Amino acid sequence: MDTYTIHHNRQESKFIVEEQGLTAYVLYKISGDTLTITSTYVPKPLEGKGIAAVLTKECYAYAATEGLKPNATCSYAVAWLKRHADKN
Repeated sequence: MDTYTIHHNRQESKFIVEEQGLTAYVLYKISGDTLTITSTYVPKPLEGKGIAAVLTKECYAYAATEGLKPNATCSYAVAWLKRHADKN
């Protein structure tokens, strides 16, 4: 798997990877003690490279650091949480 530089834009509640002039991102919202990923977007030319997984993992790592429970409404993040339930 490639290594990607992830940027956290706290003002927009977004984790971002820029690759090949394209932008992939995860959007989240914080409510009470829960961080919910609401949307994951990876442009077609970047699909299948593990970028969504890296962004989702980073977002939930941030949640853990902040003492927030992970949650998801985005279908990708819901599936990711199920696959990693033993680690949350």
